[in-house]
Amino acid sequence: MFTGLVEATGKITSLESQGPGMRIVVDAGDLADGVQIGDSIANNGCCLTVIEATGSYLAFEAGPETLAKTSLGSKQVGDSLNLERSLQVGDRLGGHLVTGHVDARGVLDERTDDAEWSTLWFKVPKTLIRQMAPKGSITVEGVSLTLVDVEADRFSVALIPHTLEVTTLGGLQPGDTVNLETDLLAKYVEQQLSAWSPRSES
Repeated sequence: MFTGLVEATGKITSLESQGPGMRIVVDAGDLADGVQIGDSIANNGCCLTVIEATGSYLAFEAGPETLAKTSLGSKQVGDSLNLERSLQVGDRLGGHLVTGHVDARGVLDERTDDAEWSTLWFKVPKTLIRQMAPKGSITVEGVSLTLVDVEADRFSVALIPHTLEVTTLGGLQPGDTVNLETDLLAKYVEQQLSAWSPRSES
């Protein structure tokens, strides 16, 4: 479990094909201190298991499902990733509950910059819109954000200068693909509502 509060940005240093999957090596900098094999790290919001830790370099394996359905499948050596270690019992929950299981990919549809602030609109599969509401939570590339406006097939978020500076979101341009995870509670509410049907009265 994660919070969507990015701890650091890492850089991909190696991509190695392994059958249908990929071995990904990331220079995680100081975030790698104390990380052990088997630990879970969110990479752009996608939970991956550390299979090797050497200094600041962390290695992961991504299967074909992950590569096909997340933005990791289009990454190249030199690209940056938002990194977050999994929660420990007693940690502060500063963002919102994030599982690290990407629901779908979205596409940056529109970007408006106002001095050091930005408003971003993302196109999303319509099936996800039912799990979104203004002032609710959304995770974009592993970053916990507050929804501003929600339309039939897209939503907007307002990014402060700090978020633009310390995450990969500042470099996004229209057409870029991002990982999306909707709010965990919204998923359960939608599931319950879709499964519920009034009992017929006798």
